[in-house]
Amino acid sequence: MPAVTRRFPHGCVVSPHHLASAAGQRVLADGGNAVDAAVAANLVLAVVTPYYCGVGGDLLAQVWDGAAHGVTSIGRAPAGATVDAVTRAIEDGYGDPSVAHAGTAGMPMFGALPVTVPGAVAGWFHLLERWGTRSFGELSTAARRLATDGFEITRQTGVRVDHARTRLGGEPGWDDHYGRMRAGTRFAQPELAATLTRLAEDGPAVLYRGQLAEAIAGTLQARGSTMTVEDLASHEVDEPDPLRGRYRDVEVLELPPPTQGVTALTALAVADALGPLPEDPGLAAHLQVEAVRAAMADRQEHLADPDAMRTTAAQLLAPDRIAALAAGVDHAQAAAWPPARPAPGGTAYLCAADGDGLLVSLIQSNFVGFGSGVVVPGTGIGLHDRGAHFSLDATDPAAIAPGKRPLHTLIPGLALRDGRPWLVFGTMGGDGQPQIHLQLLSQLLDRDAGLATALDAPRYIVDVADGAVAVESRATAAVFQGLADRGHVVQGLAPYDDRAGHAHLIEVGLHGYAAASDPRCDGAAIGW
Repeated sequence: MPAVTRRFPHGCVVSPHHLASAAGQRVLADGGNAVDAAVAANLVLAVVTPYYCGVGGDLLAQVWDGAAHGVTSIGRAPAGATVDAVTRAIEDGYGDPSVAHAGTAGMPMFGALPVTVPGAVAGWFHLLERWGTRSFGELSTAARRLATDGFEITRQTGVRVDHARTRLGGEPGWDDHYGRMRAGTRFAQPELAATLTRLAEDGPAVLYRGQLAEAIAGTLQARGSTMTVEDLASHEVDEPDPLRGRYRDVEVLELPPPTQGVTALTALAVADALGPLPEDPGLAAHLQVEAVRAAMADRQEHLADPDAMRTTAAQLLAPDRIAALAAGVDHAQAAAWPPARPAPGGTAYLCAADGDGLLVSLIQSNFVGFGSGVVVPGTGIGLHDRGAHFSLDATDPAAIAPGKRPLHTLIPGLALRDGRPWLVFGTMGGDGQPQIHLQLLSQLLDRDAGLATALDAPRYIVDVADGAVAVESRATAAVFQGLADRGHVVQGLAPYDDRAGHAHLIEVGLHGYAAASDPRCDGAAIGW
């Protein structure tokens, strides 16, 4: 179903599930602000889309309150997590090195070893303490009711669960908890409801220092991890200054490393340096693909925990570097950009705005599908596997190390015109996120498309490992042929394919907001 742009004079919430958007809208209608609404919506997503996000994931956001603020609640590796320690755990039978990201030298994707400290809970409480007007208890009401009473599993969700079952069904915690999900049935999570109630009563300390921390650490240690309660207790939420770049007449704000925000800004800057977007759709797609591939090669070479990086984001975005990358783009032929390490995703992006101009761009993730597959008994908490981005090559900037933060694909976006907010935007999609940021902004600025048209437009996704370009089948023949004629390996995607992301947009106007939700998901833009 095509996207629809809706207009709201007072505020709105846009998310990948209509139940989450509705929960956020109720908060706005009851006098809560955009941060309150975003947290309420995210909590519902943690219940109804556990294959995207949840209590055991990380959280990143940008908040505009008259100025732009970054919020990153990114968990670190345990203090005992060294290359040697993880390698020994694999040799002892914990974790399958054959199921790993390309280029990670055997770092397992599932199980306890790739679990880093979960940052979502600290992120929710930080947002509310800094900007919120409602308590966590109030805002978790809808999520707790859905967890207690259950909700119907749709056919689309059932397919996702069946796919996850093939790789996670051997994990007892996952099978006992999420393995019960079947299309057409009602799925209740009383243990998760109890966890949310405990967080409402006791605050985040119970997860980072109390009984939940002990349960998390004990569960992980039994599966070979070195995670301790002390590791959980050391977690901190950061407020980094967003990075700033430009595309056409717009200033684009992205979060700094260890996110791939610099990758999105690099792709946008290279595309901008290549000049006006050609009318020829095949050439236009080729130039954008080449800008993306250049940025992704940069990510592979340089991006990691900023404490381990050999260069800075400012150096990567320096005008002379961007000019050199743009000069490497041949209008007639695909270049041999170095391959990059793939970073698939399992993420929920949402955004919110209120009548006072407070804006939230928020993204929260379990990483790959349901994450690690480790579910903490008695809590309903499924833990993420963000540490799968680490490498077991000790010479790699991304090598796992004590207290290190993994690379994050999560990049909530914000764009300004003349110093004032114009667009709140973002998407799920792992490697696709910076690519979709470019495509959305290009549709809006180069093609003068409206929000719904920009979201509905066919997308491409570059496979960073081999440079192949997957294009939604709704694209014109000229796009497919133009890419193929320039030497790209072109593959087809379904008409509205999950791999092309679930993006959401809020445009700030003189008389309120325009908003739209991606037609590739069960989302909604709801406001008043």
